[in-house]
Amino acid sequence: MSFPIKPVLSEYGIPWALARGAYAFKLKGLKLFPWLEGIFEKRVSFPKRTDILQISNDELESFLSKLPQERKDELLKRADDACKGKILGFSSVELGYGDPVDWQLNPLTGVGCDKNKKWYAIPDFAPERGDIKVTWEISRFSHFVTLARAFLLTKDEKYYKACIGQLRTWLEDDPYSCGANFKCGQECALRMMNALLAFTVFRSAGLVNEDVEGLLRELVFRCYKKILSNFFYAYRCIKNNHTISELAGMIVGAWCCGDGKRLKKAYRMLDAVLSEQFFEDGGYRQLSFNYQRLALQDLEFLLSISKATGSDIDEAMKERLLKSAGLLYQCMDETGDVPNYGANDGALIFQTTSCGYRDFRPIVNTIYALVKHERVFDHGMHDEELLWFSGGESLMDAPQKHLEAASAEFPYVGLFTLRDKNLWCMAVLNDYRCRPGHMDQLHIDLWIKGVNVLCDSGTYSYAGELGKQLRSVRGHNTACVDGRDQMNSHGEFIIYGWTERERYCWGGKVFSGTMASKNGYRHERQIALNDRGVEVSDNVFCNGDAKWSVLYHTPCRVDVHDSFLSLSYEGKELCRLQTNAQYAVRKGCRSLFYMKREEITEIELLAGNGTADILTEFIVTGDS
Repeated sequence: MSFPIKPVLSEYGIPWALARGAYAFKLKGLKLFPWLEGIFEKRVSFPKRTDILQISNDELESFLSKLPQERKDELLKRADDACKGKILGFSSVELGYGDPVDWQLNPLTGVGCDKNKKWYAIPDFAPERGDIKVTWEISRFSHFVTLARAFLLTKDEKYYKACIGQLRTWLEDDPYSCGANFKCGQECALRMMNALLAFTVFRSAGLVNEDVEGLLRELVFRCYKKILSNFFYAYRCIKNNHTISELAGMIVGAWCCGDGKRLKKAYRMLDAVLSEQFFEDGGYRQLSFNYQRLALQDLEFLLSISKATGSDIDEAMKERLLKSAGLLYQCMDETGDVPNYGANDGALIFQTTSCGYRDFRPIVNTIYALVKHERVFDHGMHDEELLWFSGGESLMDAPQKHLEAASAEFPYVGLFTLRDKNLWCMAVLNDYRCRPGHMDQLHIDLWIKGVNVLCDSGTYSYAGELGKQLRSVRGHNTACVDGRDQMNSHGEFIIYGWTERERYCWGGKVFSGTMASKNGYRHERQIALNDRGVEVSDNVFCNGDAKWSVLYHTPCRVDVHDSFLSLSYEGKELCRLQTNAQYAVRKGCRSLFYMKREEITEIELLAGNGTADILTEFIVTGDS
């Protein structure tokens, strides 16, 4: 398939296209003439220090000692596995990289990268090796924090020795600018920050000697140099969470190297990037809750080191971070979970809590505490993240800010929630100002009594057919017309032919909107709360004799009755679906975690030709 030049230029902009073209030209030049790499390499002085963080071991030890026993056991098992090169990749998949660790290996395929091959000669997705993100996962050093937490809980120095041993072999097996782990500047930034987090704990315990400090400085030197030398790609071409992560890495590296000029420049650039990526209503430009949290975790790290660096994020930008945390709160279930909205690569970059991967309370609580010195939730396991990033301040007793979960609209980012006593739902209708990631216009997420009754199917992987299917219209709870997608795709990440939001109306109990696809149809949807539950009305206007249907995906058991479908979860009926349309019930698939899939049920409501509405009511059953 040829590259869609005209729509990409129109939607992504000429500056972006020129930047991507320049970067592609650079890569081709490097492959043909490797000596050109020296032109792009930045000069970096060797780091002088790494003690950028302040963490209270005493507070963390006290907190961890009070965890439920099952959480302690889980932590120690994960730490013991990590000592042997086994980690829980993407917070869900057991990955064994060997002992000693093979830092170039994809454990799912058993195939690795050549550590002596230059980074630009290694593809992101290779048929034999598979998704490079699996290779990268252990080199993020997120498990170093798990080892530090286990040390705090037990005082067993084997966890410290495991960190030293793995850091040493990583440096031996990853020569600068070669292999999979120097392909991405963001990976370097996350690796550096996780290592500094973990070794701050060990330093506070009096364990870090000059030899270990030298290893840390060498890691910072290589990672900082990589970020500086390839920052053009994140800054001009990607313009998403990668940019924020690499700026965080740039700030850390500049401080460690005593590079005051680059430190000030990085903070200036960061403020400009934040104003572009975080919208006025709290939305995030990647249209993904997973990546919104990733960006906020980068920023909680930066907020925690502001005293050390002598610089800080602009106050106006801090207010946007608060709004972003507030948006997550309003799109959060009582369980702390949120809709599986947008691209989801399983990233939980700082594993500083015993809360699950899908629990967003830690990040919301921490951002509010760092910016406003106010807590959002009652005390609980989510507090541990705040202890890691409090910057030496005692924020556990900060006054509680009472946020109310209520129906809310976020029109700039295109998210709308409706809430009642027993249920809430979220609708998506974006007026795209930045590139889409999923075909989820007019998707509805429905939650009843803590269960995600109508769910987004997720991502699974950026490589392969299943990932393409889940990001398409068929992976979402919206209308499907003759198998067409709402927009068009090129490769893994380019979506063009963006839909248009023609109108929307939100009123607390009712949301309605219209989406126009350039693939020849318009979809109108109204969602209304009533005394029995929620009613959804759909109408599609198509070109010609196209047939259309409405798709719903549910993790619930679906039982077919004469006049309704019964949706039950763990043996309890949650709601009944009544509709004026014919329907089909079949097996479906969703991915709550990257590289992990599970079977769910897909319900398809079938419309005939013409413009007749499909009416669907979800009637809540059980206790009111």
